Amino acid sequence: MINVNLNADLGEGTNIEKVIMPFLSSCSIACGGHTGNTNTMSEAIQIAVESNVKIGAHPSYPDKDGFGRIPINISNKDLTKSLISQINSLKQILNDFQINLDHIKPHGALYNLSAKNYDLAMLLIEVIIQNYDDVFLYVPSGSLIEKLALENSVKIKKEVFLDRNYNSDNSLVSRNNDNAIIKSSKPMFDRIENITKNGFLLSHDGKKIHLKADTFCIHGDSPNIVDYLNELNDTYDGKI
Repeated sequence: MINVNLNADLGEGTNIEKVIMPFLSSCSIACGGHTGNTNTMSEAIQIAVESNVKIGAHPSYPDKDGFGRIPINISNKDLTKSLISQINSLKQILNDFQINLDHIKPHGALYNLSAKNYDLAMLLIEVIIQNYDDVFLYVPSGSLIEKLALENSVKIKKEVFLDRNYNSDNSLVSRNNDNAIIKSSKPMFDRIENITKNGFLLSHDGKKIHLKADTFCIHGDSPNIVDYLNELNDTYDGKI
C-alpha cells in the first residue's frame, strides 16, 4: 500500500483548515507576505497541532495586492529582510506552542522563479543556511533550486503538485490558463501511481517528466478538493 505524504498551503483565507488538516502530513502557513496575520497564523497552528501535522512557514514576495503571485521589483537586501521577518513572525507563535518550525516553502512567484533563477534560488538558500539550517526547504522536484540546495547541504523535500497541471518543461501551467487546475480526482490518483511506482508525471500535453517526490501538495482553493481527498483516502486505505 502506498503511503502518500500530503501537504497544503494554509492560512490564506479559504477557511478550509479544519476540514483539510486531518488528511495532511504537513502544512505551510502564510506569514504575512502575501496574506496572513497573527490571528490567522495562530488559528492554523492550533488546528495543525490538534491533527498532529508538521508546520512550516510559507513566505512570499511582500505583495498582498498581487497575492505574491507576481514578481515585484525589490532589492535582494529588502527581500531577505522581509523573508526573515515573515518566517520569524510564525516562529514566534510556534514558540508559544513549544513547537519547532519543520520547513520553509516559498509561495507563488517566489517558488516558481526560484525553480529556474540562480540568483533568487541562492538568496533563498542563503536565508536558510544563515538563519534556519535545522529546517527543511520544500523545493519543486527536478528544479534548479533542488540542485543548488543539495550542493549547499540544505535539507530538502522534493515536492510535486497533485492538483496543478505541468508544462513539458516541468513548470506549472499558469493560473491564467483554463487548464491550470486539475478538476477531477482520477488524474491526481494517476499522478501518485506514476510518481511512486514509475518515477514520472505526465505534462498536460502527455510528455513524461521524470521526477521523485517526498511530498505531494494540494490546494485548499481547488474545486471539490475535500471530496477528492476522501476518495484518495478510500483508495489508499487511509494511508495518506
